[in-house]
Amino acid sequence: MATDRVGFLMGPTASGKTALAIELYKTGGFDIISVDSAMVYRGLDIGSAKPSAEELAQAPHRLIDIRDPADAYNAVDFRNDALREIERSHARNRTPLFVGGTMLYYKVLLEGVANMPSADPAVRSAVEAIAEDRGWQAVHELLAQVDPTAAERIHPNHSQRLSRAYEVFLQTGKPLTQWHTEQKKDDLRERYNVRQMAVMPADRKILHRRIELRFAQMMELGFETEVTALMNRGDLHLDLPSMRSVGYRQMWLYLAGELSFDAMREQVLAATRQLAKRQFTWLRGWEDVFHLNVSGTPDWDSLNNVALRYYQQD
Repeated sequence: MATDRVGFLMGPTASGKTALAIELYKTGGFDIISVDSAMVYRGLDIGSAKPSAEELAQAPHRLIDIRDPADAYNAVDFRNDALREIERSHARNRTPLFVGGTMLYYKVLLEGVANMPSADPAVRSAVEAIAEDRGWQAVHELLAQVDPTAAERIHPNHSQRLSRAYEVFLQTGKPLTQWHTEQKKDDLRERYNVRQMAVMPADRKILHRRIELRFAQMMELGFETEVTALMNRGDLHLDLPSMRSVGYRQMWLYLAGELSFDAMREQVLAATRQLAKRQFTWLRGWEDVFHLNVSGTPDWDSLNNVALRYYQQD
């Protein structure tokens, strides 16, 4: 297999990406690299649907368990790690296969990012002080005055993105939107032969049923115990990126007595369905992607053969 090749295996949550990736790994030519904003965190295992120990023994996944949940991890961090993994894989004469559903990570890896200055802790503290005194809505209004395009794109509740956008202006005097416009991006396709595939379930009702079944399996595996352990650490809270992951926030609120079990379950399922809907929306507008349509109970041997031919062709 060509050593300039990079594979993407995308798709909505619960679509079967991991199962197909493991089958592809068994062919001997791929290294699996996770593209998941929750799986990067140690201790977020059951709720993130992280591959089991048995699955990881069959097919190791890179970029899993690389951060403590008290630490932040973003798309730029992912891109830097991913580029290193591509080089490592090519050095072994294998094809790096990126597998997961965090679409922003794929976009940043594919298109690159503006070369903006690093965050300044003093500026961040100043923005957080405004938010604490007047609320994040006030920060959003301040951002709208200097960068209306970014303000329109960022919801007032997305405190991390909102803070970063306003910090950039305070730190540099230049709006985030202008940085994005002026900076030349580093497109991955200029370096490598990128082959993009998306597993696309044909029936949304079947996908929603799979989401329900997966939640039931998570509960059987001890999801409640997992989140209890995270809460008992004492240094985690719901404003951290790790704890905003789908499922974890809702389970935390249930354990804190703020949601009933039924309300927690419904909110987890609704948030997961919304995530899948957003992933479908991303993929419908994605360029140069091969849609692997699946229906009913997938025949993984057949799908593996189709995928293998796609990734191997020039």
